[in-house]
Amino acid sequence: MSFKRKIFNDLEKHLSVKQVTVLTGMRRTGKTTLVKQLMEASNIEQKLFFDLERIDHRELFSYKNYDSTIKDLEKKGVDFSKKVMICIDEIQLLPNIPSVIKYLYDHYTIKFIVTGSSSYYIKNKFQESMAGRKKIFEIYPLDFGEYLTFKSIKYKSIANLDELDNSVNSATSLQFEYEDYCTYGGFPEVVLNDDISEKKDILQDILSSYINIDLVQIADIKKIPELSAIIKLLASRIGSKLDISKIANTVNLSRPTVENYIYLLENTYFIKTIPVYSLNADREIVKARKVYFYDNGIASQFAELGSGARFENAVFNQLHHFGEVNYYQLKTGQEIDFIIDKKIVFEVKETAHETDYKKLMNLAKKINIDKGFVLGKNNNTFQNFIWGGMIK
Repeated sequence: MSFKRKIFNDLEKHLSVKQVTVLTGMRRTGKTTLVKQLMEASNIEQKLFFDLERIDHRELFSYKNYDSTIKDLEKKGVDFSKKVMICIDEIQLLPNIPSVIKYLYDHYTIKFIVTGSSSYYIKNKFQESMAGRKKIFEIYPLDFGEYLTFKSIKYKSIANLDELDNSVNSATSLQFEYEDYCTYGGFPEVVLNDDISEKKDILQDILSSYINIDLVQIADIKKIPELSAIIKLLASRIGSKLDISKIANTVNLSRPTVENYIYLLENTYFIKTIPVYSLNADREIVKARKVYFYDNGIASQFAELGSGARFENAVFNQLHHFGEVNYYQLKTGQEIDFIIDKKIVFEVKETAHETDYKKLMNLAKKINIDKGFVLGKNNNTFQNFIWGGMIK
């Protein structure tokens, strides 16, 4: 059975647009599946799929004379006097592919759909040459609603956070699923597998591919043990402010090197650092960013996460789909866990109490925000309390 991701509708609409459709995100998040679903949905009759992990497919796009690619395809029966769809998987594996796509895009009636496992590559190698010719769609691990879809569980999704409403029935019936999501994350293969040991094996395989292909081959990373040590430190500090100097001292690397590694991790969809929301630089900590992982299962492979850290990281992965994420903190230590689009504040507590909401909104007044919720993992029934699994 082929499940549809929430982003599929936007991707399908882009089929009728001339621009190159670019799907980027960490490997194994379902980009290839989405491409094949788009091929099925398209009314273009001539559809071609190429996987650049195959040497023969790389060779097809490696000619110095780009028209030679067209000639080879014509020999195989492709008629370029009519519209053609060309889908190319893992474009980061062929350095010259942006120039090839640009030339063919400009000279033939071709709808391109391409995927890349690294925004680092897309932003640094693909962006400039394809200016105005592409639209980038970012593909993340499943959010909790998509998790339920992949488990064939019906649910009511929310279009925006204003629709949040607590449901005791949902908190009771979906407790097991939400705990599983918080523990093992949202990679499709992991979600579709019910065996715990196999879930862990899949996560290890995803990690191995990420490190040995995305980091070593694409970014030319040499110091893998040191990078792994940095990732372990980041995983143990989920939801905490980054102290680059402390991390650099711990792993015995220079501060610039650690900053470069964190930049790379963030630009390959491994982690996300979120900035503080600042109104008054004298009263607020304005530089430190908080760190989260884009998947709970991956984070758990590097550190023994406590239940609270798993919950907060899962909430981040649910919320970031709804807008820009910030946090807020005074020098006194008072903090708001998440602010979405500078409009709604969230406090994350495993076991929440009504006083948590009062404290949250008192702090929110300082930044002129009057809407907020307390998100809990253990169900409660006070006003403006929301069970975490309701964000779907």
